Amino acid sequence: MKLENKKVTIIGAVRSGEAAALLLKKLGAIPFVSDMASQEKIEKAVETFRREGISFETGGHTDRVYDADIMIVSPGVPSDAPIVVEAKKRDIRIISEIELAWSLCNASVVAITGTNGKTTTTALMEHIFLCAGKAAKAAGNIGVPFSSLCLDTPADGVVALEVSSFQLDTIDSFKPSVSMILNITPDHLNRYENSFAQYAASKHRITMNQDATDLLILNADDPGLQQFPPTTRATVMQFSMEQKITDGAYTENGFLICARDGKEMFRFELAQATLRGPHNAMNMMAAAIAALWMGVTAESLTDALRSFPGVEHRIEDCGEKNGIRFINDSKATNVDSVWYALGSFDYPIYLILGGRDKGNDYGRIEEPVLKKVKKVYAIGESAEKVERYFTGKVPVSRKTDLKDCVESVLKEAEEGSVLLLSPACASFDMFDSYEHRGKVFKQAVSDMLQ
Repeated sequence: MKLENKKVTIIGAVRSGEAAALLLKKLGAIPFVSDMASQEKIEKAVETFRREGISFETGGHTDRVYDADIMIVSPGVPSDAPIVVEAKKRDIRIISEIELAWSLCNASVVAITGTNGKTTTTALMEHIFLCAGKAAKAAGNIGVPFSSLCLDTPADGVVALEVSSFQLDTIDSFKPSVSMILNITPDHLNRYENSFAQYAASKHRITMNQDATDLLILNADDPGLQQFPPTTRATVMQFSMEQKITDGAYTENGFLICARDGKEMFRFELAQATLRGPHNAMNMMAAAIAALWMGVTAESLTDALRSFPGVEHRIEDCGEKNGIRFINDSKATNVDSVWYALGSFDYPIYLILGGRDKGNDYGRIEEPVLKKVKKVYAIGESAEKVERYFTGKVPVSRKTDLKDCVESVLKEAEEGSVLLLSPACASFDMFDSYEHRGKVFKQAVSDMLQ
């Protein structure tokens, strides 16, 4: 992509927008950043723009955004937003930040999408390649903008890239060496006009430019992928907990097995892994397929699966008091993530639910809630919806904040219980991000442990 002297408007200043602006300036383009938020809300980014001499505006979008050859749109901006619609009318090329970074990156890219498991699998892929002695970095929706490292990863290195449906909506030529669709379950339907088919189609875009030299990894057990299978020119491998796979991975008698043309290539005892639970077995299978395809040895892969430390904010153990364990699963921003979290514990659970609702159907977790949850603590904008659904099924109590939940469980729970923050909702009603929400929870627990 030729960028020198190109005018590039960036819609959205936080994280990926800031990184894209810095990258563009470095390459001789003329970036202009526009954000709806006030300067106070994005103070750090504003300081960067001023220091680097990058033009910007805050508090809304003016017509200056259309004085551009290219528009880079934040994942938070819907494709039918007026600003995007108008830019298309004016024949401005619209791309995502990952499209920009990919066009400038010489390293191999392993792109991971899915409703659940993306962050864990992305971090695991980085760990596997590092253990194999490769220059590897995790980026994308995991929290590190691709634009911040695309020029620094060598040609023989690997970028493990977590990509969301929102980011895939505005790709153009993006062509990863390996792509994964871990699962597709209803999420973000408020963004996709309550159309599961439309949401699935966005996920499928991860493979739209791949060919037979590339690899697409799919979950053979996932109902969403069975209902909406992607069309691809890539080589396809699958993973399954339920059937023997001849090209891909499966589990059998407590082992993770990878096979090619029906021949076993790799065997790993799941009990040796730091990651536990069936959902993590699926994440490990996908990662193992990709690693072996890209030349990682069986010995190195085994060492990596044994030593992976896990991911912050995803079923993260934060400590114990009075025999009660505190688990931070703030990354669980949809009901299916909560379903997996509930399946990870055989103890009585006090469950924190709520936040900014994305069209949640709590019926999807009703069965495990009835079996395992002693009480639901409802928080945030969706507290009323949570309370209305679960009242009469399990005890429910509204709480003002996470500290209130921590204090309450110490008064109410018995030894051997778990307080699980697995909210099934976005965080933006009370917090800046799911990371912010998780850190606030961990701080409340830490204060209690003093």
